[in-house]
Amino acid sequence: MAQLRYWINTSLDGYIADDAGRFDWTEPDAELHAFFNDLERQVGTHLYGRRLYETMRYWETAHEQPDQTPVELDYARIWTAADKVVYSRTLTAVDTGRTELVRDLDADDVAARKASADRDLSIGGAGLAAVALRAGLVDEVGLVVHPVVVGGGTAALPPGVRLTLDLVEERRLTRGAVYLRYRVRHRT
Repeated sequence: MAQLRYWINTSLDGYIADDAGRFDWTEPDAELHAFFNDLERQVGTHLYGRRLYETMRYWETAHEQPDQTPVELDYARIWTAADKVVYSRTLTAVDTGRTELVRDLDADDVAARKASADRDLSIGGAGLAAVALRAGLVDEVGLVVHPVVVGGGTAALPPGVRLTLDLVEERRLTRGAVYLRYRVRHRT
């Protein structure tokens, strides 16, 4: 059975965006981007909330933009080859390939997707991930912690959720960032 992974960039104080919605402090250099590419190669399906999908759909046509670096072109290939499921009550259509629009995250549907997938799934968007974390669907949490304190904004992890985690990987990255990968211990 495939795993559902929640990988996220976060500030040291636990936010994915500051109070103004900015996350420019997470912009990767080539080495960090290559690290993200390697993580994304493991994923067959992305589960996105609307806002993250609207940010990520840039990669559908990134290869057409001038001055793309090899690592950016590689990411665009990885992203367009993966399936995407967008959860939104406001979108009426999606305009990227291999993309399905679903109104609400249903735990049984996600569990069925995991059971039938031959590659792992990732979930993105703090609100959507919060629903999946509360439902016990997430198998792995990966944090790229950046050396910045933003003082507030969108939390990487939802309040009121308790998880028992096992550290399975830690790695120093460029610009003082650190990658921490945890396996979620599911209650049995």
